[in-house]
Amino acid sequence: MARFRFLHAADVHLDSPLVGLDRYESAPVDAVRGATRRAFENLVGLAIAEEVAFLLLAGDLYDGDWRDYRTGLFFVEQMARLREAKIPVFVVAGNHDAASQITKNLRPPDNVHFFSTNRPETRLVTAFDVAIHGQGYATREITLDLAAAYPAADRALFHIGLLHTSLDGRPGHAPYAPTSSQRLAQKGYHYWALGHVHQREVVAQDPWIVFPGNLQGRHARETGPKGCTLVTVENGVVHQVEARSVDVLRWAVIRIDTEGASSTGEVLDHVARAIASESERSDGRPLAVRVEISGRAACHDEIASDPDRWTQEVRALAVSIGSAGVWIEKVCFATERPADLAQIATRDDAIGGLIRDITSAVGDAAEMAALRASLADIRGALPRELLDGEDAVDPNVPETLARMVVEARELLLARIARQGLAP
Repeated sequence: MARFRFLHAADVHLDSPLVGLDRYESAPVDAVRGATRRAFENLVGLAIAEEVAFLLLAGDLYDGDWRDYRTGLFFVEQMARLREAKIPVFVVAGNHDAASQITKNLRPPDNVHFFSTNRPETRLVTAFDVAIHGQGYATREITLDLAAAYPAADRALFHIGLLHTSLDGRPGHAPYAPTSSQRLAQKGYHYWALGHVHQREVVAQDPWIVFPGNLQGRHARETGPKGCTLVTVENGVVHQVEARSVDVLRWAVIRIDTEGASSTGEVLDHVARAIASESERSDGRPLAVRVEISGRAACHDEIASDPDRWTQEVRALAVSIGSAGVWIEKVCFATERPADLAQIATRDDAIGGLIRDITSAVGDAAEMAALRASLADIRGALPRELLDGEDAVDPNVPETLARMVVEARELLLARIARQGLAP
């Protein structure tokens, strides 16, 4: 068998809509919305530069049905670049681009093969003695073990399994096409090219079972370098497996512990150093940062009484340290006052009574139900994007309502403390 290399990518989510991005202050909307396309262009460019034998796309090429044909045209254009370089492409549909999800269709160039969604299918790359086995999703929710029906390997070829799967389960990912590493190993393949899980993971090395992660981070739950996997095969054996970054915008979450901080200035110094450190690690890419500030702090009341001011102070840091390419996506405060809240609640005055009432309300189902009812009219006036997604503020959700009550308590206490009425 000749020496060859191939690229393995997954979860491209071309033209992902990024719902709700517009509501974030100073968000680089155009840069983020175009990031999935530019990352895909980088993937194609890498395939050409490395002269790979073929490219594997392990599902979720799209993010659901196209809004118009421009998404499909972009894909065809990129595949035409690979056709000119004589690089074939093999694709399985995932849950987001299942046959039932995509109603529009454009014929791709003849170097692109989409595997059947009805049964496992095998395609040969005869120039390199390779057999690629795959099956796409016919519908969005696949609960069967698709891998079980994949054919067993023979010894004459180098075998690759292309599969969109949750494997034996991964946090944050729906349990689609579940299977196990043991099941995959029993097939006798040399490499399993998986998709669906957005965090890169080398599950096993004998045989190689790899999630490359998604091609481009799209929000603060998809942090760090994103890209694909370059695989080198020599004499029918996997010789090297390399992560290659192709993302154009990087996401990071900075967590600051305020324990021991004596002032807001000291907290901001910690934030500034963390932002500078993350910026250095972004390899020159624009950086979107979520900052989470928590812990007991002497300056808690100052922060809690005016969180908007301190959010803007954090945003200003990104500029003042010379990081024009840094966008502060969100600032989350969860600091606590050094004083014992339980001790304040024992006071026989209005402040003690207020703390007791708010604290008891969080654990009282009837009180929370009454509060939800009183917020019904407000909920009806909220824009839809505030009620859905990662940052939802829907008061009908018990956990969200409880958090809102606690935040209200902290805001009230902070304002009271600033007036000198509480320790």
